[in-house]
Order: sequence, then C-alpha cells, then structure tokens
Amino acid sequence: MSSDATSESVQSIEESANARPSATEFEMAYQARVAIDRIRFAIKHTEQFGPRSDQMREAGLQLLDALQRLETVDRRFQARSRSRGSRTAASGARQMVNSQKERTERETTIDLPAVPERLQAEVGRCTG
Repeated sequence: MSSDATSESVQSIEESANARPSATEFEMAYQARVAIDRIRFAIKHTEQFGPRSDQMREAGLQLLDALQRLETVDRRFQARSRSRGSRTAASGARQMVNSQKERTERETTIDLPAVPERLQAEVGRCTG
C-alpha cells in the first residue's frame, strides 16, 4: 500500500471517528438535560412559593439565563448527532443514557409529606 493510500485511509478513519459524538459527549448531553429539568423545577417553585423580592427576581433571571445556555448546547448536540447520521453509535449511547436516567430517577425520588391545608392557604395569601 502506498503512503498516499495509507494517509487517505487514516484520514477517512479519523473523519469518521470525529463525525459522530463520543460517549463522553452523550454523557454530557444527558447531564445537561438533567440540569435543565432541575432548573425548570427550581424556577417553577421559586415563582410559585418564593417571596416576591428583587433578590428573588434576580435569582430567577440567573436561572433563566443558565437554562437558556444549557438548552442552546443541547440543541447543538442534537443537531450534530442527527446531521452526522451516526445511528448505531447514537443507539448504543441512547441505551446507556436511558439506563443511567432510570438509575438517577430511582436515586433522586423523594417522598415528601403532604403540605397542610393551613400552610397552603397562608402561601396563597402571601403570593396574592
């Protein structure tokens, strides 16, 4: 095999490897989605139950900024993984992410006690 053919083969293999997201990139995308869900939860609850103050408004804006940044990264990742046509790598990584997601959901599930009606009424009066 000539050196030109060898270098073309190596270049082709490198391009193929770089064309699809790595397992680490799939893991980071999964972690970004977990963070997105948790930030949405925090925003919803601070709006619903938090005191209406300038500090809470600023915290809400910071959370929204973080959420938008993570969603932008997630969209880029999705576009990259779709455009490269790496179906088999994506399928294997998707199975890994789904199993990790199930494990994370089992680990983070918390049974909270019911909020007493009196407290719900007080929160309702405070939040207007």
